[in-house]
Amino acid sequence: MTAHLSIRNLSVSLNNGTRILRRVSLDVGAGQVHGLVGESGAGKSMIGKAVLGTLPHAMKITSGEIRFGDVDLIALAPAARRTWIGANAALIPQDPLTALNPSKRIGPQITRRLVDILSWTKPDAHARALELLGEVQITDPARVLRSYPHELSGGMRQRILIASAFAAEPKLIIADEPTTALDVTVQKQILKLIAQMQARHGTALLFVTHDLGVVSKVCDTLSVLYAGKVIEDARMRRFFMRPIHPYSRALLAATPTYTNPTGSLTQVPQSVIDSVQEDIRFHDIRSRT
Repeated sequence: MTAHLSIRNLSVSLNNGTRILRRVSLDVGAGQVHGLVGESGAGKSMIGKAVLGTLPHAMKITSGEIRFGDVDLIALAPAARRTWIGANAALIPQDPLTALNPSKRIGPQITRRLVDILSWTKPDAHARALELLGEVQITDPARVLRSYPHELSGGMRQRILIASAFAAEPKLIIADEPTTALDVTVQKQILKLIAQMQARHGTALLFVTHDLGVVSKVCDTLSVLYAGKVIEDARMRRFFMRPIHPYSRALLAATPTYTNPTGSLTQVPQSVIDSVQEDIRFHDIRSRT
């Protein structure tokens, strides 16, 4: 499978030199869903921000490549990169309330990208928005396009963000914990919807989450991160049947199960964390010499 997104040896640091990502490498192929998993602060969202060019001002890419097909995204001038990202990539953010402008109706928030970046006519963009709301199973899409975000439920707002992400049929979508703010019942519906939309459009999808249960439902492959470093890459079936890295095995063991709902949660052993941190320090020293 030809990779749409290819990241090689990507390192990101704060301006004071603190490392955020450490030589991250991964591929997301056409029509593939690749998961980024790990505990909070592992660097999952920073990979997505590095790809989209939205890293905080206090951070910078210090080495590595981010390629999409034949395009080297890091080498592009800022304006050219924004134009390319606008036409070829999209984001599904994790908070459906703050991601939408509360002072604007839903319609213009979906169609703006089509009109401003891709030069669609307003009637064509409006028709596309109606079509997309139907795809994400929203009833009475004409009414919803006239609505403000506060007039809609969290699940509907998240469906709108999904529709907006797929509006221009991008080649790559980054989903940054898109179900975190939703209750369990709505979460299941949204995950199914994302999987259906991704399969229908053949989009490469980079799925950021800390939930291994979510990963098992939507992803083909995954990367496990700790402290900004990928410590294991695997296809989904192999990972859940035979995880290789001790930290991966500890994460799986710490996941609650339906078969033992009253049992105590298993913590990641400190010895495993110490081993991973020592390995990271060793590679940091080697990379500086």
